[in-house]
Amino acid sequence: MTNRVFVITGAAGSGKTTVRNYLHDKFHMTKVITHTTRNPRDHEKDGVDYYFETKESFSKNHYLESVTYAGNFYGSSYEGLEEAWKKSPFACIVLDTAGAITYKEKLGDQAVIIYLKVGDTTELRKRMECRGDNSAMVAKRIQSKEYLRDLEMPVALEGKAYEIVNTDLQKTQRKIDKVVTQYLTEPMG
Repeated sequence: MTNRVFVITGAAGSGKTTVRNYLHDKFHMTKVITHTTRNPRDHEKDGVDYYFETKESFSKNHYLESVTYAGNFYGSSYEGLEEAWKKSPFACIVLDTAGAITYKEKLGDQAVIIYLKVGDTTELRKRMECRGDNSAMVAKRIQSKEYLRDLEMPVALEGKAYEIVNTDLQKTQRKIDKVVTQYLTEPMG
C-alpha cells in the first residue's frame, strides 16, 4: 500500500480539525504534528496538538511547507511526515490552502487533498468563537488575506482535490468515508 497523507484544508472555522480527528478515530490515521509560534489554546498540549515553538526554534526545522498566518509561523516538517508514516501508511494533516498546494506539488499522488467549504462566513465566525478563539483574534483573522484566500478552492487545486461542503457533520463524514475507501481498497504496489 502506498503511503498517503490526507490533507484537510479550507478557511478557519470550516471544520478541518474535526475532520482530521474523524480520520484519526475512524481510520486510525496518524496525525502529522505541525509546528507553530502561536500560543497554545487552553486545551492544547505541546507535541500532541502542535510543536509550540519560538521564532528562533521554528527556524531550525526542515519544512515541507511553512507559512505566516495572522502574524504567527506555521509549518510541517519532513521529519514529522516520515514519523507519521512509520506508524501508519495513512497520515492526516490540517493545512491552509497554500500548504495544500505545496503538498500536492511536492508529493503528487501521495497527497490526497480534501477542501472543506462552508458557504456562510457568519457560520465560520461563530465556529471560531465557539472553539475558544477570542473575538478580537477572530476579527483580526477574518480580515487577513489568508482567511479570504482560503474561503474558495484555489485554482491550483481544481481537479486535484475533493471539495466537500461541511454544513452537516454526518453528511461530511459519509463523503469522507467514500474518499478514504477508494485508497483503502487500492491494490498493493
